[in-house]
Amino acid sequence: MPICKRALVIDDAPLVARILVETLEDESYEVRHASTGQDALTLIEEWLPDVILLDLMLPVMDGWAFREAQLKLATPARDVPVIVVSATREFEVRTHELQAAAAISKPFDLDEVIATVDRVVCARMDGGLANAR
Repeated sequence: MPICKRALVIDDAPLVARILVETLEDESYEVRHASTGQDALTLIEEWLPDVILLDLMLPVMDGWAFREAQLKLATPARDVPVIVVSATREFEVRTHELQAAAAISKPFDLDEVIATVDRVVCARMDGGLANAR
């Protein structure tokens, strides 16, 4: 089965990142990982994902600063939808503030992660097809 979907996992916790990366790879996603928001910004300028899974508590550049910088980009990377994956209290409020497509609380259920990522990517692809017509 060819890989045609791309996901970027931004999380500084090695175990969480590995679980997310391996889970998405098992679902035929091409996955990259960044440990900081700054590394992620650099990465999305050269490798465009279909979805970003974003932790909020990150070193160097946290999730809020990453999202603010992403939305200011003058490239297609600006429009990549974000799924907030966080243990932060009131993460749903934060999700709205960040204009995120969805939110998943930590600890998470892997089936929920897969379903949410697939839903966001499918919506993006359907929207892209509609805009292309």
